[in-house]
This record gives sequence, C-alpha cells and structure tokens, in this order.
Amino acid sequence: METFTHLFDLTGIGDVTWRMAVMWCVVAGLMYLAVYKKFEPLLLVPIAFGALLANLPAEGLVNVPVGDHPGGLFYYIQQGVHLEIFPPLIFLGVGALTDFGPLIANPRTLLLGAAAQFGVFATFMGAVAIGFTSQEAAAIGIIGGADGPTSIFLANKLAPELLAPIAVAAYSYMALVPLLQPPVMRALTTEKERKIRMSSLRPVSRLEKLIFALVVTVLVILLVPAAAALIGMLMLGNFLRECGVTERLSKAAQNEVINAVTIFLGASVGITMTGERFLQAETLKILALGVVAFGIATATGVLMAKLMNLFIRDNKINPLIGSAGVSAVPMAARVSQVEGQRADPGNFLLMHAMGPNVAGVIGTAVAAGYFIATFAP
Repeated sequence: METFTHLFDLTGIGDVTWRMAVMWCVVAGLMYLAVYKKFEPLLLVPIAFGALLANLPAEGLVNVPVGDHPGGLFYYIQQGVHLEIFPPLIFLGVGALTDFGPLIANPRTLLLGAAAQFGVFATFMGAVAIGFTSQEAAAIGIIGGADGPTSIFLANKLAPELLAPIAVAAYSYMALVPLLQPPVMRALTTEKERKIRMSSLRPVSRLEKLIFALVVTVLVILLVPAAAALIGMLMLGNFLRECGVTERLSKAAQNEVINAVTIFLGASVGITMTGERFLQAETLKILALGVVAFGIATATGVLMAKLMNLFIRDNKINPLIGSAGVSAVPMAARVSQVEGQRADPGNFLLMHAMGPNVAGVIGTAVAAGYFIATFAP
C-alpha cells in the first residue's frame, strides 16, 4: 500500500485543482473555435496549447533561473514578449504582406482608419469608469483596433497581469469580424448608400510606395516616438516588399519569420493563462468591453464616411468601407465587399476597403504609442 501511495505522490494527479479543470474546458472551447470553426487558428491553437500546459501540474516550465540553475523552457520563450521582441517582429511580417497602394491612391480613406480609433478611446474611458486603472484601461481599449500584436505589445507594457484575457479577446474578436460588423453596418446605412459605386483606383508606382513608407516612418516617429518599434518594423517590412531588390528577405518576413514568431507568441500568451489569473471577474469585463470597443470602432468608421460624403460632390464614398478602418487585415475589407455585393452584386469594394483597412493598422499603432507615452511607468 505504501508503494502505491508513494507512486501516487510522484504523479501530478493530486495537484489538480478545480481551477485547472475549468481551464481545461476553456482550452477545449478555444481549440474548437480554432480547429473546427477556423477562427484565427494560427494564433488560437498555440495560445490554447500554451494554456493547457499552464494548467497541468508540470514542474519548472516557467521557473526563473537561480544561480547556476537554468530557468524553465517557457521562461526563456516568454522573454520575447517581456522584452517586446515578438510583436514588432509580427509587424515586420505584416508590413511585408501589406500593399499600401489603395491608401496611396485614395488618401482620404486615411480618415476612415483614424475614425475607427474612436472605439479605442471610448472604451478606454468606459474601462476607467467601471474601475480599471488608466494603464489597464488603455490596454483594454486597444482591443477596439482589432490588432492582436498591438494589444499584446501594449498589455505587456501597461498591464501585464491582464495580458492573457486581452490577447484572447483581441484575437477572438478579430476572428468574429464577419459576425460582429454586418449588423452595425446595416443599421447605420441606407440601401441607397450601400449601393454606391466608387470609381476604380489609379495605379500606384513603386516610387510612390517607397516614399510613402519612408515618410510615414519619419512623421509618425517624430510625432509619437513611443510607436517607433511597431511603425518602424511595419514600414521596414513594407520597404523590403516594395523596393524590388530584397525579394528573398521579403519572402522570409512573410513566411518563416512571421510563422515562427506566431508560434512562440501564442504559446507565451497561453502559458500565462493559469486558472488563478484567468478566472477572475475582470476577464468577463474585458470580454464585454472588447465587444463594445469593436462595435464603436465599426460605427465611427461608417459614420465618418457618411460625414465625408456631405462635402463630396463626385465619387462619393460607400460608407460600408468605413467599417474596414479596424486593423483586421484583410478580413474587415472582405466584410465590406460581402455587404456591398449583398446590396448590389455588381459592386466591387474590396480594393477600396483595403485603404482604410491598412490605415487602421497605422492608426492603432499610433494610438498604442500615445498610450505608452502617456501612461507607461
């Protein structure tokens, strides 16, 4: 009997808590959304698996190094988040994947990307009103930008204790763009507005794209220095894409770099999702505020397009592309296309919607930089 007792003590079964069991259900839910519903699987799968490891009685995974004893595996992997390495590297890949041509061809759509940031700041004020600190509220508000890497970057900087729920909310709502945005878009537009056809975009030269990357880098970093890491890497990736002489580096950023970093970033976030941290009332508040942020960002983008149309005589803007001002690239632009064709099957809004969509990426990074400059300790 003593032998069996000793063997049982050597296992981790006795260390399982009810919080761990609940988190297994959360992990199962995330895996279901990622694998069967295909909601952001590239991030939700590593996040969910990291969360599973965090809620098993595994010894030493996140141990801090002491003296000559090395730390746990995930201690070192998490340094990519703590040292603010992973999110900017994701931006490098995003920049290499992004074509800013639609924004350059129709620069007024920059205002639609900027308008979507109202959701970020409105949610910031709402979070403060219900008891979160300014730093926590800023990290929560950026969920409205629908930009997972930026949400992780800002949460790590201002509210690391909320990193896991903020990351899960950000990526979950990015995946739910096709469900969350259409009701808001239809409620704020008329049938006539949804049928507006926009003229074809002009071709954009390589020189224009290169100048754009350089000018945005200089202007944004001069105005918001705290956004340098995100904007700098975003535009570096884009410059690699557009310059025409670094194709191998561009493809590496688009594939190997972003894929490897995505695995480590997701697992690093997941390993912080212990039951003690995640099963809190604050988590539900963050999820609710995330929905509010997303709804406001969508609405303000649409309303800004309607406002701009009051001052435009020719080539009016279809308000449906205003909702693409959030940073979920290219999902938000695809939603604008789908809703436009629902009203008029011959209407093609995708490339027009990519303008505010990529503007939203820049806008969210700038908003994050502002919050860091204002609230970082």
